[in-house]
Amino acid sequence: MPASILEEVDDLLDVAQTCRRATLLGCPSCGSVHVAQVLGDNGGISYVCTACGHSWS
Repeated sequence: MPASILEEVDDLLDVAQTCRRATLLGCPSCGSVHVAQVLGDNGGISYVCTACGHSWS
C-alpha cells in the first residue's frame, strides 16, 4: 500500500503507460499507429492503416 497519494498516482501512471504500450497496434508496412479495425465479409476482423492504406488480418 502506498504511503502517500503521490505514490498511488505514480503507480497508476506506470500501469497506464504499460497498458498503452500493450494495446497500440502498428502497421506492419509503415509502422504507423493510425490503424482502423474493420469487419470482413465473413465476419473476421481486418485492419487498415489510415496513413498508407495497407490492409491485413
